[in-house]
Amino acid sequence: MRKALPTEDLDQVLEWTADVWARFDRARLFITGGTGFVGSWLLEVVQRANRVTSSRIEMVVLSRDPDRARADAPHLFNASGITLVKGDVTDFDGDIGAIDVCIHAATDVADTSKAADALRIFDAGVIGTRRVLDLALSNGASRFLLTSSGAVYGKQPSSLLKVPETFQGAPDQLDVSTAYGQGKRAAEWLACVYAQQHALHVSVARIYALIGPAIPLDGPFAAGNFIRDALAGRQITLKGDGRPVRSYLYMADLCVWLLRMLNRGESGQAYNVGSERAISIAELATQIEFISESRAPAVTVPAATGDEAPPRYVPDTRKARNALGVDAFTSLEVALSKTINWHRTHR
Repeated sequence: MRKALPTEDLDQVLEWTADVWARFDRARLFITGGTGFVGSWLLEVVQRANRVTSSRIEMVVLSRDPDRARADAPHLFNASGITLVKGDVTDFDGDIGAIDVCIHAATDVADTSKAADALRIFDAGVIGTRRVLDLALSNGASRFLLTSSGAVYGKQPSSLLKVPETFQGAPDQLDVSTAYGQGKRAAEWLACVYAQQHALHVSVARIYALIGPAIPLDGPFAAGNFIRDALAGRQITLKGDGRPVRSYLYMADLCVWLLRMLNRGESGQAYNVGSERAISIAELATQIEFISESRAPAVTVPAATGDEAPPRYVPDTRKARNALGVDAFTSLEVALSKTINWHRTHR
C-alpha cells in the first residue's frame, strides 16, 4: 500500500502555484495516467489544494483497474472529490460529464524491442491521445496539457550538451524499439492540430528523467532500481559501462512546472521539463550508495566499451524557465535524500 507523499513537498508546490488554484476553483479535471508516477503526484497536489486553499477542484481519473488503485492508495483514491473511470486510453467510456481541464499523463515505457509491445505502446500514444483529445472537446474542456518526452528528439548528438526545443532530431523510424518516441511525436502533432482547429488551449510538456518519493523501485527507472538495491543492502548493478549521462528533476518541482504550464503555457507550444545538471549513471549509483549509507559492496563500474562519447539525455530548459518562471528548485542531493528517506520509511 502506497503511503501519502511528504506534506512539506505538497505545501511547497501550493506556495509556488497560488494563481493556479484561484483560476481553477470549482473546475472539473479529467486526468489520464492518474495512478502512475506523474499523475498520482499531480492528484495528491490537487487533493492538498482542495483541503488547504478550498479550491474545490473535482477530479475524474481514468484507470485500468479502479479497485486496485483504491487498494494501493486508499488515502488518495477513496477520498472525496475523486471519481475513478474504468478503461484504457484506447478504449474507455467517454460519458463522464462536462469537464473544464484535461491532463493527458498516461504513458507506457515497457520493453519495445518486441513488436507486439511496440505496437501497443505506439497505439497508446497515438490512438489514445486522439481519443482523449476528442473527449476533451466533446465534454467542453478549454485547456489540455499533454505530457510528452525528450524521447521525441531521438539520439542526442554528443556535441550537443543540452537539447533545446528547436532541435530537429527524431527517433530512427526504422528502429522498432523507438515506439515510445514515435508515438509521442505523433501525439504532439495531433494536439497541435486540435489546438489550431478548435477552441482548445494545448500545451506540451517534454519531460526528462525524474526522481522523487513513490518512484517505482521495480521498473524502467534506473534511479528507482538503484534505490531498491541500496535499501535492501545489495550491491547496485550497472547495465553497461555506467557512462550514459542524464539529469534528474525532483517531483515536487515537476508539479510546479506542469501546473504553471497548464495555467500560463502558450497554446501550441512545447516546453522541455527537467534539470540541466548532468550526471552519469555510474555517478548516480555512487551518490545513492553514499546517501543511503549502504553497507553493500560499492558499485563496480565496468570498463568503457568504446572510445565514443557517452550517450546524453539532458534538456535545455531556458524556454520554460523564461516563460513560466520555473527552475530546478531542489538540488539533486536533496532530491535523492528525500526520495531515499521516504522509501526507507514506507518500505
